[in-house]
Amino acid sequence: MKWIAAVIAALAVAGLTAFGAYETYLWGWWRMNNPSLERFPVQGVDVSHHQGLIDWQRVEADPRVSFAYLKATEGGDHRDRQFAQNWASLKTTRIARGAYHFFTFCRPGREQAENLLSVMRVESGTLPVAIDLEFGGNCNRRPTVEELAAELDDFVSLLRERDDRAPVFYVTPEFFSAYMAGQEGAYPAHLLWLRNIYGEPAHDGCNGWTFWQYAGQGLIDGITGPVDLNAYCGDAQSFAALRKP
Repeated sequence: MKWIAAVIAALAVAGLTAFGAYETYLWGWWRMNNPSLERFPVQGVDVSHHQGLIDWQRVEADPRVSFAYLKATEGGDHRDRQFAQNWASLKTTRIARGAYHFFTFCRPGREQAENLLSVMRVESGTLPVAIDLEFGGNCNRRPTVEELAAELDDFVSLLRERDDRAPVFYVTPEFFSAYMAGQEGAYPAHLLWLRNIYGEPAHDGCNGWTFWQYAGQGLIDGITGPVDLNAYCGDAQSFAALRKP
């Protein structure tokens, strides 16, 4: 009878594996948000080494992908291992490219900016640098608003020596509530990229934000597994104005 139990166990594992794959597929397409291209004609993705090797020529064929933000660096010394390849590959496509840095609360802002600028060149056609501000994956330190603003000011001051555009602050709802709600003026000039997988951001309508991360389990041909999906607040003409001349 042991072999029967073994067969049942194997079938159970296979069933769970199949269900897991189906669940990934299901959540990739059955989302709380599905903004139309008619209302949001400029949409895109953000990726890191977690997406592995990406076939950007296949991605380019998807009308939902007009831009891609690539993770470049994190903290004072970490560099994403896929950034250089993604950055170079995207240059041959129509997809606008931008770099993002994951900001840690435990390293000086200027040191983090130096890390980013060591791997990223500010080139024609690129999007403003994005700074990822969130609690998830960060260190345990929780600076005051004043302390964080000072470190971000150091980061942005060095960045703007190379690129005079305001950066983009990517923020989760928890981070925005704790550090920015009613206090945005304390920080360097920036554009806002809001994460909200449950509904369109209600920050003064579309005028209060520039990018919206509306899903974290999207499926795009050319990218293996789930990927973050985003929408730009505006039309193609205003989006083009964001890109480096």
